[in-house]
Amino acid sequence: MKAVVCRSPGDLVLEDRANPGAPPPGWARVAVSHVGICGTDYHIFEGKHPFLAYPRIMGHEVAGTVVERGEGVDLAVGEPVIINPYLACGKCIACRHGKPNCCVKIEVLGVHRDGAMCDEILVPEQNLYPTNGLSLADAAAVEFLAIGAHAVRRSLGTPGQRTLVIGAGPIGLGTAIFARIAGLDVGLLDMSSERLGFAEKELGFAPLDASKATAAELVRQTTAGEGFDLVFDATGNTRSVQSAFAHVAHGGTLVLVSVVKDDIAFSDPEFHKREMTLVGSRNALRADFDHVAASIRDGAVPLDKLVTHRTTLTATPRDLARWAHEKSGLIKAVIEVG
Repeated sequence: MKAVVCRSPGDLVLEDRANPGAPPPGWARVAVSHVGICGTDYHIFEGKHPFLAYPRIMGHEVAGTVVERGEGVDLAVGEPVIINPYLACGKCIACRHGKPNCCVKIEVLGVHRDGAMCDEILVPEQNLYPTNGLSLADAAAVEFLAIGAHAVRRSLGTPGQRTLVIGAGPIGLGTAIFARIAGLDVGLLDMSSERLGFAEKELGFAPLDASKATAAELVRQTTAGEGFDLVFDATGNTRSVQSAFAHVAHGGTLVLVSVVKDDIAFSDPEFHKREMTLVGSRNALRADFDHVAASIRDGAVPLDKLVTHRTTLTATPRDLARWAHEKSGLIKAVIEVG
């Protein structure tokens, strides 16, 4: 089969690889249809991912069709599916408590093991969700949107709460969309006037342009000095995360959607004075995938605006390398595999 392989940072090639073979009990062989390109994939290509061993087949935003079933698998051959790329052990404390998204031994497709930028892949049945009428092209967008949907659900926000999403990249936009679906009053903060212009014009979000004033000043102006009830940081930037504490109102909540590899420092007196809630949000659960898929079917998610670039598996080495540096106009790129 054909596979896009990142052999080392900056070295992305199309290779012939052996087919994955017959699936073991409880697993299925899936013909890949579409794969979204994630910020993680760009980081792997650029050598910025801290937990990756090369070479690696990337790709974890995936939709495809079941072509072979292992023993005990109930999904039918020919079933179109969304792939949940977070493979959990099923036995650790997180899994026992219904949180396989933060399994102690989690393996993410395309990160800890080879992913789906290829023709076929083996996946446990528990990680395959029927599309239930969603097109395979749209189904490939479910995973990246589920990250934001999970963060919103973790926030325990209630309709009408004044909400700030920091970071207008794909994850931040997904978070903002699902915050709005939950009835929250959403503003978007970013340093990029281009991204904010897109978010305002195409998606209808109130922009806070940090290229024109400090974030602290924008928050004061927008909230009459009170701060936001809910703040989501989706930047992956240490300085942004640390400054986000100051944007939270007394009694409010800060949700860390993105991950940074540095230690985070904040003022404990301010934290306690405000009786803030700090929430970590990692990956997503089946309920989030289902919520996203249903929202796409209902027309609540403008995928036609979010998916701005498309390519083929053969052209991916060239296009992914180019898009890693040419970000103007790029929100979400999708690979059409089969």
